[in-house]
Amino acid sequence: MWRKLAAAILVSLVAFALFQWMTLPDVSSLATKPPTTTAFMELRRAELRALGKDDALSYRWIPYSRISPYLRRAVLVAEDDTFYEHVGVDVRGLEAALKRDWDRRKLTHGGSTITQQLAKNLYLSPSRDPIRKAREYLIARSLEEHLSKKRILELYLNVVEMGERVYGAEAAARYYFGKSAASLTSSEAALLAGCLPNPRLMSPGAPNKRLRWRQRMILSRMRRWGYVMEKEVLTAPKPAEAPPSPASQTDTALLQQTRPADPATPSTDTTGSTEVPAPSSERTESSPPPQ
Repeated sequence: MWRKLAAAILVSLVAFALFQWMTLPDVSSLATKPPTTTAFMELRRAELRALGKDDALSYRWIPYSRISPYLRRAVLVAEDDTFYEHVGVDVRGLEAALKRDWDRRKLTHGGSTITQQLAKNLYLSPSRDPIRKAREYLIARSLEEHLSKKRILELYLNVVEMGERVYGAEAAARYYFGKSAASLTSSEAALLAGCLPNPRLMSPGAPNKRLRWRQRMILSRMRRWGYVMEKEVLTAPKPAEAPPSPASQTDTALLQQTRPADPATPSTDTTGSTEVPAPSSERTESSPPPQ
């Protein structure tokens, strides 16, 4: 009796795992084509429509070369300092996150790598469901198998939420600072990277104490060892400011002409973009000051 039950459970688990694997998204096209939208963006649009609001988001794709090295390094030191070492999942970081969850008796988002965050943003949801987490792991491994580290970072910096209705480096740079992502200073880059764990509560347009603390922490890390974090930019000069180009050009594809209505910080830029609630995981630091 018990053997039959155990066998049935085992078969069910294998069948479930096989189903999950067979229904994974095909990520290979991302090697050459930028995404037109993400699961998180569509989720945010649905939330806005449910509230009877305009669902316009600010999202503008730009190539890796037109994202400031400061921002690339700031995101690496803030979100995933082993990005060039792991294959999608930081085992040590995951173990530490699980230990913290056990100690606190609650499930959090700790331990996610940039690749896992990208998988979640592109295809999943903010849910803490274990099944969703398992799919995140499988998709992250697939991303690492099909894409280069440089491409993964490029995708992440273009689709991650950086404020209310604001998605990606270019949309954020133009909305908050009135400049392109190529022209961001180290301080501005640290501010944007600092908001990633929760851009709704830590808006770069109106930085609170916690965001300012994270900005200082990221700048300190960049000064100490951030320069070795991104192998592709060790010898690359800071990209020059690129003139505006029509949306038909490949490096400004996916331009959506809608400016987010965030009263915190006005902007003279009117290029459109896209957004969604992306609760990026935050690595544990020393306790930040209270809000």
